[in-house]
Formats: sequence, C-alpha cells, structure tokens
Amino acid sequence: MKTLAPFTLCVLTLAALQASAADDTLTVSIGSASPLSGAQAHLGRDTANGVRLAVDELNARGVTIGGRKARFIVVAEDDGADPRQGTAVAQKFCDSKINGVVGHMNSGTAIPAARIYSDCELPNLTPSATNPKLTQSGYKTSFRMMANDDELGAGLARLAADKLKFTRVAVIDDRTAYGQGVAEVFRKTATARGIQIVAQEYTTDKATDFSAILTTIRGKSPDAIFYGGTDSQAGPMVRQLAQLGMDKVKIFGGDGICTSKLAELAGGAATLANVVCAESGTAAELSPKVADWRKRYEAKYPGEFQIYSPYAYDATMVLAAAMVKAGSADPSVYARELFNTNLEGVTARIAFDPTGELKNPAMTLYRFEAGKKVALK
Repeated sequence: MKTLAPFTLCVLTLAALQASAADDTLTVSIGSASPLSGAQAHLGRDTANGVRLAVDELNARGVTIGGRKARFIVVAEDDGADPRQGTAVAQKFCDSKINGVVGHMNSGTAIPAARIYSDCELPNLTPSATNPKLTQSGYKTSFRMMANDDELGAGLARLAADKLKFTRVAVIDDRTAYGQGVAEVFRKTATARGIQIVAQEYTTDKATDFSAILTTIRGKSPDAIFYGGTDSQAGPMVRQLAQLGMDKVKIFGGDGICTSKLAELAGGAATLANVVCAESGTAAELSPKVADWRKRYEAKYPGEFQIYSPYAYDATMVLAAAMVKAGSADPSVYARELFNTNLEGVTARIAFDPTGELKNPAMTLYRFEAGKKVALK
C-alpha cells in the first residue's frame, strides 16, 4: 500500500474542510409572487426586483442563521394577477418547501392564496395587497407591508371633502378585490363627510375603452372621479377624459394608479395633471433614506421602478431578520418572530399588530407635474 506524503495529506485535509464548509451553507429560498405577464407585468417585475435587490444585499453581508452562513435565492413565479393562477403558485411554493414568500401583489390573488399558506404554515408578506379582508381571516401567516384600503381610501375622501371642498364625486371600480375595496371605503367616507356620490359605475381590469361610462358621468357634472383599480385602466381613462372635454374633473385613486408608468399610459394627456393619488410610506423627495435606496435600485434596474419594489425589499428583510432571530429558516420555527418585528425599513419602521397589519403606516399624497409624480407637501 502506497503511503501519502505529508503535503498530500494536508492538501486532502484542506479540500475536505472546504467541502465541509461549503456543504454547511444554508440555502434560503424566498418566493416572489406577482404578475409577470399581462397588463400589470410592469408592476410585477418591479415587485420581484425589490426582492432580488434585498437578496443580493443579504448575500453580500454574509448573513448567518443558526450559526450557518445563509445563501438567499429568489424563486419568482407569475401569478398573472389571477386568483386561480395565484392559488396554484401558492400551492407550488408550499410543495417545494420555500422558506418564505413575498407576495402576492394583488388583493384578488393574495386573499385566496393566504388560506393555502396558512394550511402549510408558510409566512407570506404582501408588499401591496391592501384589501382589509386579507388580515381579517385570522391566519397567523399573512402580513401586510403598507397601509390598507381603510387608510388610503379614507385619506383621499378626507382630502376631497375637507381641503378641496368637493361636493359631487363619481366612483368607478374594476370589480377586483382591490379596486372594489378601496372604492367602497372612499365612497363611505366621502358620503359621511357630506359629498354626494353622483354616479357609481363599474368596469373590469381588462378594459381599455371607458367612453360610455365617462359620457354618462359627464352628464352628472362631478367635481372629481374616484377610480378603484390600477394604472393599466387609469391611464387610458385619463386620456379619454381629455378627449371628452372633461378637463376640469379631478381623478382620485389609491396606490394602484400611483405609478411612474401612469404618465406613459395616459399618452401625454393634459388631464394627467388632474390626478391625485395616495401611496403608503414616505416619498423619496421627502426622505433621504428612501432617496438613497431608490438610487441603489435604479443602478441595478434602470427604468424599472414603479411603486411596490421598496415594500418587497422591506418584506424580504423582515423575513431574513425573523430567521436570524429565531436561528432557523424553518417557517414553523421563525414565523412567531414576525409578530415581534421591530425593523427600521426603507418604507417605515416596521412592526405588526396581532392580525398582521402594519402598525402606524405612513401615507403620502401625490400629483403629476410635467409627467412626473411628485409628493404633495
């Protein structure tokens, strides 16, 4: 039998140690669920980018969980903003033993998916779904990273009544869980503050022609229209308001229309200047911390920023912090630590109430000037 030289033994021992160290790396899979196809794909890509940016920064920091170096990876799935597709994605994440989920983006997908995540005890943090029903289910695995519709819709109604002194407002919603929810909160709050709802109309999240609805509303002479839905419909609607000569009518909406892409979708219509929208969190121009984060995002994903990426980034950081604190990436172990979250995020100081709602959410109102979204100070 041949005897190995001491040097050879040292090399083999070093290689074995390196292999052992590599084998001890903990792979942590973060699921990202958002629409990556269809009319809302630009919003979904932005959301997934927020998760990717957080994962890159976590890996650069060399985070350890339970004494093991963690390697975070992103598993991005397209839920198509469709409830059926969303539940299929949720089940896929459960079956593949994902460690945590950032999603879903839409209330219509987040709400049915929440039951599936609850059944498999998988924490899911939505960066954008604002319908209050999500956290009213009693599930202990669903959390929200921003203000819900009760905050956004009511805030816009108070602005309309108290500051702008509107007395006549029409309401349109797209019949989705998000659009219908935020529009109903606006309607109830506005009515309670003395505003007359002169028309209540409905469309879909696939529509592009609103001329019939807007013509009906024009005959009611409203001061403003509240639209519950996303920018993919609000953009054409803003353009068609100009075509119908409704250039004095204000357009109100929640975070779904409060995107950078709205100006592009409005096609340069002068009525874009009539848009007032609400978004959870603090505007970049009002916060150096948010502005610094935005620079990092733009450097990595130029031209991709829309609205939800900073919330997705914070959600990923919250998941990682809970895992570190629990010393485990096992969802059944670290999930309870999410209720003890106290993290200074990009969008807010993040802490959750017992239902999974964000405590003390901030809100910023915006308008558009020369095609750019700017905060109302």
